[in-house]
Amino acid sequence: MWGRTITITEIADASGISRMTLHRMLKDQTYNASTDHLNKLCAYLECTLYDVVRWEPDSPNLQEYVA
Repeated sequence: MWGRTITITEIADASGISRMTLHRMLKDQTYNASTDHLNKLCAYLECTLYDVVRWEPDSPNLQEYVA
């Protein structure tokens, strides 16, 4: 889509999300991103939420808790 590497600084400047928050979103798999940040990121990247987020259950036995 972009044809080049995009820096965290570029995304931060254009989206209004701080560099530290973007760094945490990239590096910390347990980081709970706000819907506002996800919305800004998707708007900047011109993509859907499903392009940037992947759901993984906390427990491999999650089906045991689902009725």
